[in-house]
Amino acid sequence: MLGSLARKLRALGFDAAYYKAGGDSGLLELSRREGRILLTSDRSLAARAKSRQFTVFLVTGDSDGKRIGSIARSAALSGARLARGEPLCSLCGGALRVAARGKLAKVPPLVLRRHRLFFECASCGQVYWRGSHWKRLMSLARRLNQKKLADLP
Repeated sequence: MLGSLARKLRALGFDAAYYKAGGDSGLLELSRREGRILLTSDRSLAARAKSRQFTVFLVTGDSDGKRIGSIARSAALSGARLARGEPLCSLCGGALRVAARGKLAKVPPLVLRRHRLFFECASCGQVYWRGSHWKRLMSLARRLNQKKLADLP
């Protein structure tokens, strides 16, 4: 239910896993095994996780900005420090590396002509460039910075 937010958080440099393969028990097990903060908009799951001593943030809001605000408030109340690193692949969370323009078969020719800098995921091969989606992410990053969601480099 928070897949879009998870993708944006990864692109902004947060190690955010998105679990869609099973039910709540599997999600709780993954969170415990990987030592993750559980982000959920499901109130009953949040209560269940909290009763089992998980660190859980109930995500509220109907936009990414409001959801980020709710995460920031939860982090501040719990004293959690959320670490932002280098941007990650929004699909799989893999590390991004600068890609050689001549080896990008997946990129449309018009995009190749318009852009000089490309990044490729070391894990899944997804290719990224600084187009209009990047501009929207940077706007979201500014809001994230204003809400002090994390200590930014």
